[in-house]
Amino acid sequence: MNIETLRWQDNRLEMIDQRVLPARFEYLSYDSAAGVAHGIRAMVVRGAPAIGCAAAYGVALEALRLKETAPEAFLSGMEKGFASLAQSRPTAVNLFWALRRMRQVWQGMGAAAPATVAERLLNEAHEIHAEDIRINRAMGAAGAALLADGARVLTHCNAGALATAGWGTALGVIRSAVEAGKKISVIADETRPFLQGARLTAWEMVQENIPVTLITDNMAGHLMAHGEVDAVIVGTDRVAANGDVANKIGTYMVAVLARRHHIPFYVACPLSTIDLNIASGADIPIEERAVEEVTGFRDCQWAAHGVKVRNPAFDVTPAELVTALITEKGVVREPGREKIAALFRLK
Repeated sequence: MNIETLRWQDNRLEMIDQRVLPARFEYLSYDSAAGVAHGIRAMVVRGAPAIGCAAAYGVALEALRLKETAPEAFLSGMEKGFASLAQSRPTAVNLFWALRRMRQVWQGMGAAAPATVAERLLNEAHEIHAEDIRINRAMGAAGAALLADGARVLTHCNAGALATAGWGTALGVIRSAVEAGKKISVIADETRPFLQGARLTAWEMVQENIPVTLITDNMAGHLMAHGEVDAVIVGTDRVAANGDVANKIGTYMVAVLARRHHIPFYVACPLSTIDLNIASGADIPIEERAVEEVTGFRDCQWAAHGVKVRNPAFDVTPAELVTALITEKGVVREPGREKIAALFRLK
């Protein structure tokens, strides 16, 4: 099944509503930066690469919406659009990477007419989208070599096609290994509180007939202790310059367990997710989300009324627990500041 997380239709951006999967499969349509920002914030779309693609299209949509306005109104409206998108989610660095790239294109056009700018920005958004799929394919090929035939791979959250423009980061590695003829099975953490593993990763694997077993987050250690996990592969929302990895809450716990049981812990990571301006994981902003995500799910509420709740959406795994980063430029074992910096010098 070819999963199109985002698609361009009739000068509008359509995104799969990931909040309602797997019960329903439907697209929501957007025609402005503010609308796309709301979709990102509400988790209609999620996953760092997909958020970056959505933000790029959000900028293009705003330019198209304003293309008939005077230059001053166009400038003011575009700045508001950039601001609304930048405020949508703080942890996923691809969001800011995409906004910087779109701004550079805009600024490089000087005093071009708004309609001309809009057309150029839309072309750039299309290229970011296509580029992400190419990068995921390259990461998949690099990472597939790390998995033995018959490997049982545990993953946390969803780093699949739904988290990207297509193919996926962590699940892209698994897809590539299967495509190469290896028999791979997946163990999917359910990933509380938003259940991305249960709802999204399991759904993706079922669609493609890749064997998948769903477990609750607190079962991972038990399976590792009994020799039922051969490798862990996760995605990431931001990697610091020293190799610390921010990913969905619970990832750090999985990494600690993997180290205890001598199981390799891999992070599939496009270079756009590495933030050289962040020295270490301690400096990565961690989003706190609504308490309602913890006290219940949809119409079912299970927590005691009035209980105090914490809901950090991400945690940071220290670089020392990461066996390797899997990037589009190859595999980086024992990632650290020098090795990561060297990636950006490769052509």
